Amino acid sequence: MVINHPKIGIRPIIDGRRGGIRESLEAMTMGMAESVKSLYESYLHYVDGTPVESVIADTTMGAAQWQNFHKNLITIVGNKYVQGFLDNNVGAVISVTPCWCYGAETIDMDPLMPKAIWGFNKTERPGAVYLAAALAGHNQKGLPAFGIYGRDVQDKEDNSITGDVREKLLLWGKAAVAMMQMKGKSYLSIGSVSMGIAGSIPVPDFFQDYLGMRNEYVDCSEIERRVRLGIYEKEEFDRAMKWVNEYCKPCEGSDHNREDLRYDRTHLDEVWEYVVKMTIIFRDLMRGNDKLAEMGFQEEAGGHNAIAGGFQGQRQWTDFMPDGDFSETILNTSFDWNGIRQPYVFATENDTLNGVTMLFLNLLTNRAQMFSDVRTYWSPEAVKRVTGYELTGHAGNGFIHLINSGSTTLDATGRMEDAEGAPVMKPFWEITEKDVESCLKNTSWIPADRQYFRGGGMSSHFLTRGEMPMTMCRINLIKGLGPVLQIAEGWAVNVPDHVFKAIDERTDPTWPTTFFAPRVNGVSGKFKDVYSVMRHWGANHGAISYGHVGAEMITLASMLRIPVCMHNVPEEKIFRPSAWDAFGMDNEGADFRACQNFGPVYR
Repeated sequence: MVINHPKIGIRPIIDGRRGGIRESLEAMTMGMAESVKSLYESYLHYVDGTPVESVIADTTMGAAQWQNFHKNLITIVGNKYVQGFLDNNVGAVISVTPCWCYGAETIDMDPLMPKAIWGFNKTERPGAVYLAAALAGHNQKGLPAFGIYGRDVQDKEDNSITGDVREKLLLWGKAAVAMMQMKGKSYLSIGSVSMGIAGSIPVPDFFQDYLGMRNEYVDCSEIERRVRLGIYEKEEFDRAMKWVNEYCKPCEGSDHNREDLRYDRTHLDEVWEYVVKMTIIFRDLMRGNDKLAEMGFQEEAGGHNAIAGGFQGQRQWTDFMPDGDFSETILNTSFDWNGIRQPYVFATENDTLNGVTMLFLNLLTNRAQMFSDVRTYWSPEAVKRVTGYELTGHAGNGFIHLINSGSTTLDATGRMEDAEGAPVMKPFWEITEKDVESCLKNTSWIPADRQYFRGGGMSSHFLTRGEMPMTMCRINLIKGLGPVLQIAEGWAVNVPDHVFKAIDERTDPTWPTTFFAPRVNGVSGKFKDVYSVMRHWGANHGAISYGHVGAEMITLASMLRIPVCMHNVPEEKIFRPSAWDAFGMDNEGADFRACQNFGPVYR
């Protein structure tokens, strides 16, 4: 199937005056456009692993003669360029120029498109002057745009992209591609609200107004219906069970249940079969499966066009049926019985807000994401008291114990390695069979605690290998304010086996664990110490990604008009639209005021 991915449109803007000026700038301007196209197609990927596609306007654009009003979008790009961008499914635009151009006459005015302008820093031609004029036009018209301008003056003959410009081009590009891929997709809720968790309450206005997404809903009874009626691919089920028998059952851990609550082998095998069927059904509900149509189930074959989803589970389902732990873990993992593949975004307890946060991180990094309870702060003193061990390194200020029964991707074992042997979570197209085997080898599968999950189930159990850089994020909804975003960069940290064992056994020895140490300043604020980070976290869950990607999240959040209420990203890495500068000198307060002023993109 050929996928028509949304593309980045590149607008080469030029001084329209003929008779020598325009003619002298044609090659340089188109060269800038080509360099941006090359950068994006070399470094950016869609979530399915395909390199990002860009479309350059056929010729340079200059002067008011290019004005065209198309479908009331008032997109000033030129008659054939408007149609060309529409035909090519352009979802974001970046304008590039080395010179002065006619400001408000050449800007892009589509209110739904994320937009940026790169003005070349050369003394021979005033690219910076156009950049300032065009940004002023955007801001005056209420169309926020990102301004890109190099720190150092370049020579006339130098058309290279400097490091600081490259950084901003990629920050904007990653965020724009993420935003484009969400638009028009769905979040699928399987079940309803889990145990009164606020994030589990789907708020359609948030999805529609801020993300351009819709909400779809399926009752949990649909799982049992499909199991009983055989609405799943039998060949795949057989293949999945063969994989489970080879890689999962041999790694079953101890059953921690009371003797009277333990399942015998026959019942455990039935649980395994059921949770595998659940996994296949969850995926089919999200994305559809053409093979179901061949079986006579045309309606079920269509899926829900879901780019993310979640499963209520607790309590009504888990009180009598196997829980979703295995299914959630496998879906969020970059491999299964079908081999190495794109990970899904799937939230336990149908925490839609944490699921969306995972989605942001997934689209920005192209990596699998973790879903965890932000469970316990362990101070250095508490660790020493309980285990006798003194924390050092990144863990020296204590850590937050991240743990949850489901949705913790097996990628987070930290058993994949880079060229230097350091632990890493890779984009799925870089994962090797050795990586897969190592993740599976270091994961055990433990029968669920039937005092909590009366219907049983199988949960993954591992300790995330440190010292991986990680970023923990969370979107929360605040009455009267709307969505806000929290970001904490830090590291997964190592501890000796006996320390992990002691903490694991007094917490929950059936679930996977990550010990996370956020970067703190030791002085003041929400990042004074690790305890302060935990204390100011706005919900019971967090979404955790490999890498320090707080800057990418801030850029995307500003694109979507979601203010950031808490972060530890260095100021020099923050990149927001130029209009944000008009809302005061306190950057984070200005972020709130700007987001409130412009409002959500799709409302």
